[in-house]
Amino acid sequence: MARGFGGRCPCCGKTRLFTGWLRAIPACAQCHAPLGRVRADDAPPYFVIFAVAHVVIAAQVLLDSTLALSTLAEAAVFMPIALSMCLGLLRPVKGATIGLMLQLGMVDTGNA
Repeated sequence: MARGFGGRCPCCGKTRLFTGWLRAIPACAQCHAPLGRVRADDAPPYFVIFAVAHVVIAAQVLLDSTLALSTLAEAAVFMPIALSMCLGLLRPVKGATIGLMLQLGMVDTGNA
């Protein structure tokens, strides 16, 4: 999972995991792990939203208890923070999820 979180092949750690922003390479060039057949579609966004929501809501509650800002001011502060956290965490969390799914043997075999 740590290798996937770093954007490397979860099996060998020698090649990059992604070809684009979130598209995994079809197979590792070194160890031939079937990275493209791991279907980690919906889990990473849910994990990221769960983590970011807890951090942002806790910070917003703390800010509300110390300062009296308008709703517009709070939105101007917390929306960019939440957006940047979500975009920054999505790719590493998807890599870690692919690593976990490979470890658990959750690979799409193509048999429907």
